[in-house]
Amino acid sequence: MKGKQWIKLSGVRNAFYATCMFALITAGSAFAGGTLRVATMGEPASLDPHKVSGTWENYVVGDMFLGLTTENPKAEAVPGVAESWTISDDLKTYTFKLRKTNWSDGTPFTANDFVYSMQRILLPETAAEYASLLYVIEGAEEINSGKAAPETLGVTALDDYTLQVQLVGPAPYFLDLLTHYTAYPVPRHVIEKVGNDWTKPENMVVNGPYKLVEWLPNTHVKLTKNEQYYDAGNVSLDNLTFYTQEDRAAVQKRFRAGEIDVAMDFASDQIDWLRENLPNETRIAPYLGVYYYPMNTSVPPFDDIRVRQALSLSVNREAIVDRVLKTGEIAAYSFVPPGVSYYEKPAEVEWKDMPYPERVKKAKALLGEAGFNKDNPLKLTLRYNTSENHKRVAVAVQSMWKQIGVEAQLHNSEVKVHYADLKQGDFQVARAAWIADYNDAQNFLYLLETRTGANNYGRYSNEKFDSLMEQAEVTADLKKRAEMLYQAEAQAMADQPVIPIYHYVSKNLVSQKVDGFVDNAKDIHRWRYITIKE
Repeated sequence: MKGKQWIKLSGVRNAFYATCMFALITAGSAFAGGTLRVATMGEPASLDPHKVSGTWENYVVGDMFLGLTTENPKAEAVPGVAESWTISDDLKTYTFKLRKTNWSDGTPFTANDFVYSMQRILLPETAAEYASLLYVIEGAEEINSGKAAPETLGVTALDDYTLQVQLVGPAPYFLDLLTHYTAYPVPRHVIEKVGNDWTKPENMVVNGPYKLVEWLPNTHVKLTKNEQYYDAGNVSLDNLTFYTQEDRAAVQKRFRAGEIDVAMDFASDQIDWLRENLPNETRIAPYLGVYYYPMNTSVPPFDDIRVRQALSLSVNREAIVDRVLKTGEIAAYSFVPPGVSYYEKPAEVEWKDMPYPERVKKAKALLGEAGFNKDNPLKLTLRYNTSENHKRVAVAVQSMWKQIGVEAQLHNSEVKVHYADLKQGDFQVARAAWIADYNDAQNFLYLLETRTGANNYGRYSNEKFDSLMEQAEVTADLKKRAEMLYQAEAQAMADQPVIPIYHYVSKNLVSQKVDGFVDNAKDIHRWRYITIKE
């Protein structure tokens, strides 16, 4: 974990022990109560934590549910429902002691709620697109693929307030992973009664600091304070309103008018105006994420490595970050961003330092070898989801591809539709992004594993890559594990199933009356820590 670590390892033969108190964000000028208005920049596909996949959804469900661990204001893992835990000598068995707490309808919360929830997300019929994130748990992959019964999962309630989790191998990121919504509990007693209607406001039961009041699609989601939350006395805000529109320019106008308190993105072409007029409200910070274009390797001609390499070679990343975005993004020649824990240096494409004119020349030659020329140009559709930034990047790439004889047609759709198409494999080349769920190279590279499923948008499959990833999963030695992950990334960058374009910075607008908003590398902000200034 990057930064200050709060788990201490006193020796390979010793167990880990951890307890941590939540940090309280206070200020003399702040007061309890009030409503925070947040622009999330996307319509949720669902509020069921087992059926979401985007950062815009995480901003909402992350304060409705509480996992075994949760995030502090710096997005570091701290105790959640689990108040403490121990880890076995072989680093594969975690035993959690749970707090005594209730669901929002007053039903007692027990360890069996986690057993049910982790089994549920892995059931094939749940169709959870993110289920593979939990494959580190013993039996998870077999259950998710329909080869084993849910009861075989390595998650056991030893009693009502003790939960044990068995892993397939050491996972230095596991406590961080448990902060993710795939590991959130859901209310069995409600789901078994009303089925899929459990996420309607009149039915929804949660265990986090806020509960659902209203959801008007493509307009807003409203939450109110959950008085059953175990730490409700330290939750300041009474209400949260999330505006889901994707038009960054319109959101910026509403922010300037005082109608929105926090905007979780802004259009990069506004950076000069923002720095001059709203310098204190404009927040830019390092961000563990990659902006990339997956190519559908399951359909011609993108099953041809020469075509994929040509398209990647001809993208001038420096021009995009320096002239198009201008907000500090880093040109990407690797899939894993720099600064990831236990990973000294990402594996970059071998042609990174080749002068751009030479790259263009090589790209033309590769396309020629693949059978494309002036008389038979490569024609493709480049898809992107609604955003001024995505459009500007797509237009720039379209121009760069034109110089090597590629005719690219641009196709825009709203974020929910866009990612549904990607997960169905209904695209040729498309815009995508990945933000770290936990600070580990595996969290990026697992997207390219054959077994990952829908999140491997381009259906990339390489036996050597898969083998290295599987070996890394069961390797305790952090140095050896990092080398395996490096080799895996090097293989992927040689095959080029994705075009890394840039590594992110977070770009937020935060009103000066908002207290407790802490810039962090994951750009995760739990609103339970926020207060409003007078």
